Order: sequence, then structure tokens, then C-alpha cells
Amino acid sequence: MALTATIYTFEIALSDVDRGVYETLAIRVAQHPSETEEYLLTRVIAYCLEYREGIVFSKGLSDPEEPPIAVRDLTGAIAAWIEIGSPDAERLHKASKAAPRVAVYTHKPPAQLQRALAGARIHKADALELYAVDRELLAEFTSRLERRMKIALVVTEGHLYLTIGDVSMSGVVERFYLGLREQL
Repeated sequence: MALTATIYTFEIALSDVDRGVYETLAIRVAQHPSETEEYLLTRVIAYCLEYREGIVFSKGLSDPEEPPIAVRDLTGAIAAWIEIGSPDAERLHKASKAAPRVAVYTHKPPAQLQRALAGARIHKADALELYAVDRELLAEFTSRLERRMKIALVVTEGHLYLTIGDVSMSGVVERFYLGLREQL
């Protein structure tokens, strides 16, 4: 008997001060049996940080030709390809050819992704936007994960302030680079 996806429902009061985005999001996310909770929650955080008109979750692992999260313009073309975790160089090369903007949100140590992609041929590698989600924040968020959740997420100056019920937690999403460029 095949394992089935687990559905999570999030009601998120998003206040992204950095971008001037204030929305209440109702998100249903399917967690594939092979996905970790950290990967799932990184997808949810990335969705919030990238939220704009045209954003959608893909069909997930059942459609490997699509990004985990895409922002599509009014014609249906991909305006932004958002990857989660540690995509390989071939996938990022393909993404950079298919979309004008590619971002990766990882829940793993940034050095791990940097090593994996070092010297690889990636179209427009310098334009890749790479972000590391605070691992302690993810661990605390994961420990409180429930199938239905109401969350408040405030983003200001790159810091995330997450409130679940009466529990508040915070962390950062840091930008990093493939090469020797300095980190912001």
C-alpha cells in the first residue's frame, strides 16, 4: 500500500514590512511522504517571503519538471522559479534558462549547497538568489507543527518574527552566494 501525502492547512497573518505586503493567507500544503517537516516548513516560509500576485505551489514531487513554488505572470509564463532545499546544478541550470529570476531557500547549512554547486555549469549563476532559513527557527517551528495552524509572521529587515498561539520565536533568512562574493 502506497503512502499518501499529509495535508496541512495554515492561516497566516503576513506582515512583510520590508516589501510592504500585508495579507492574510490561507494555505493548504501537501507533504509528500519523502519530505521532511523542515523542507515542508521551508516551503511555507519561502511562499510567504515571495508572496505576490501569481504565486503558486507546484504539484510537488509528482511533477519534477516544475519548481516547488512558481510566480507566473498574466500570460502563464514563469516570472520566478523558487527552489527549496539543495537542488542540483543541472536543475538550477534548467531553472535559470526557464525563468528570469531563480531563488533557492535552503533549510540546510549554506556551505553544503555551496560545496555541491562549486564549479558547476549553471546558466546565469551570478544571478541566483540563495537564502538560508534560520535552522533554530525551523527546529522550533517544526516542534509545534500541527495539521491546522494559525500563525502571525512579521518580516522586518530580514528578521522573521513568528507567533503561534502564545509562543513567539524569531530568526533570520540570510542571503548567501555560490562564489567568493561577500555575503550581505
